[in-house]
Amino acid sequence: MNITDSLQSLYSSTGIANMILPPNPELSGAEQFLHQFGSPIMILVCLFLLWLGIKKQFEPLLLVPIAFGGLLSNIPLAGIAEPTGFLGIIYEAGIHQGIFPLIIFMGVGAMTDFGPLIANPKTALLGGAAQFGIFGALLLALCVFGFTMPQAASIGIIGGADGPTSIYVTSKLAPELLGAIAVAAYSYMALVPVIQPPIMKLLTTKAERQIEMTQLREVSQREKIVFPLLVLGLCILLLPDACPLIGALAFGNLCKESGVVERLSKTLQNELINIVTIFLGLSVGSKLSAAQFLTIQTLFILILGIVAFGLATAMGVIFAKIMNKCSKTPINPLIGAAGVSAVPMAARVVNKVGLEYNQNNYLLMHAMGPNVSGVIGSAVAAGVLLALCH
Repeated sequence: MNITDSLQSLYSSTGIANMILPPNPELSGAEQFLHQFGSPIMILVCLFLLWLGIKKQFEPLLLVPIAFGGLLSNIPLAGIAEPTGFLGIIYEAGIHQGIFPLIIFMGVGAMTDFGPLIANPKTALLGGAAQFGIFGALLLALCVFGFTMPQAASIGIIGGADGPTSIYVTSKLAPELLGAIAVAAYSYMALVPVIQPPIMKLLTTKAERQIEMTQLREVSQREKIVFPLLVLGLCILLLPDACPLIGALAFGNLCKESGVVERLSKTLQNELINIVTIFLGLSVGSKLSAAQFLTIQTLFILILGIVAFGLATAMGVIFAKIMNKCSKTPINPLIGAAGVSAVPMAARVVNKVGLEYNQNNYLLMHAMGPNVSGVIGSAVAAGVLLALCH
């Protein structure tokens, strides 16, 4: 081999030579463009996601790893996202097998205080009402946009506003949509302060927004210990498909509330959930390839995701209005918006909107009841969807 051939071979192995692919005679129009320029386009998309995570702080703990994983997966010839590559191996072990979302649910359980829900159990109905957003988006995806049932179920779960649950369901039912659904789920979770207030104000009157609620009773440690075991027991009897998620959540919460395994609880809340979050984000990002992300389906997913989130918020508020009419004690309908599972951001948004109309109206702890019930509700909805699609 002469020097010219050697230089040609060297150039052929560079990213510059392989960033833009040669034309495919079988393709035309937009498909041809995406085929040739898919990698550089996706690199720009991932840089934009990094900007959102770093500059705008849109769920940075996951959006930054997801975006960086997307950058790595679009490097020409590197094969990082291939089944035998670095991210491919992590994806297979942690996402495809469903381990990472379950570990994160353990951490979420260890960080969650179910006291407000135990003190006011009827707020669990608001967490359940918010799940209508999941099934409304599912029907739209299935009947209007032409997705298959497993794909529609994976898209609908975005309405639960629970990233790990969305990833868990999608990895089981529609892994080809994982990148788009993960980006949509975490982006909309970060946009809770933008999306929810207009819906909350549209569906409530000024008088309703000013309603002050009575102080919650104090919950004993015994009640907090029994609660996760009771929830798991009901799940075992009624919906075994939801047991992996509910079981992980219950275990983490039991470690926290029992008070006898503080080291385990702190590990779940800090080191373990942080390590898994890194690998989860990178491996999800490995699915942000041009072939999987730059499709008309991604646009539909983004549209349906915001519809699911809006429906979930609206149904929670509407159901809270109904409960207020039927309840002996006043219920501020704003707390229904916290029925989505974005803990504790949704509850903070409810509190902020309430204070805008009444400076003595502290709704944070009241909103935490439907907020944490939304975590359970999204896991139950995930179990229902898995049972329907299997």
